[in-house]
Amino acid sequence: MVADAPERDWSAAEEEIMEATYRALLEHGYAGLSISRIAAELGKSKAAIYYHYDAKDDLLVAFLEFAVDRFEATIATETGDEPTADLEHVIEKLLPLQPDEEQHQLQAVLVGLRSQAVTNEVFREQFTRIDDRLAATIRDIVERGIDEGAFRDVDPSRVAEHILATVNGAMYARATTDRESAAAATRVSIASYVDSELRRQP
Repeated sequence: MVADAPERDWSAAEEEIMEATYRALLEHGYAGLSISRIAAELGKSKAAIYYHYDAKDDLLVAFLEFAVDRFEATIATETGDEPTADLEHVIEKLLPLQPDEEQHQLQAVLVGLRSQAVTNEVFREQFTRIDDRLAATIRDIVERGIDEGAFRDVDPSRVAEHILATVNGAMYARATTDRESAAAATRVSIASYVDSELRRQP
């Protein structure tokens, strides 16, 4: 079971705005994003967006929360009874070994948004919450693996933070350089870490 997400009921209108924001971000990136372009993707006036959000950054902070909610919901339905496979699945979701074009674009968008957290306190707080939730998702899988005897008795929080920090670094490198082999090498390194740190040896 992954970590419980904070309860947030997204209205149908908010979900439509989030989906339109996602499409606009993929098309224009953070630098080229505007409420007008989101409204164009939505097929409605800017007023329909301003009814829910005061400014672009308010909308983007909500979008980040929406994206993590969707990620956790997906993980909850795609993981189950095998902690080792579940952990590998989460890592693949966060850092795909062979990302398609949309996954490449999405990672570039997320890195662009994360860069705003250097100087924008609201973005910083949101990315802190996001990383806390992702670390909790990984930690819960590790704890379940320990309880079921699949993993060694390790510190789940330390393992989760190590995996998440490694994934974040590789994601940043993939989005900001042409060193594609580096991300693949990182995946191999994470697999080796999981083997040596977590898995019980026969």
